[in-house]
Amino acid sequence: MLVLTRKLGESIAIDDHIKIRVVQIKGKQVRLGIEAPKDTKIHREEVYQAIQSQNVESSQSAPDAARAVGKLLKP
Repeated sequence: MLVLTRKLGESIAIDDHIKIRVVQIKGKQVRLGIEAPKDTKIHREEVYQAIQSQNVESSQSAPDAARAVGKLLKP
């Protein structure tokens, strides 16, 4: 893990396309601004973990359930 120290208003560049800037420091909280291409997915860690968990859960659905839905959709 790379650990960097930045002050208010300073930023970090990742590749040529992503910039992370320290926007506000308030007590123990740091507010970050992220400039990235629109197709870059950016999530808080807990949201990312929830998405990954749901993806795993949905990929493990029962084949019988998929067949039943398929039968309902056939004309």
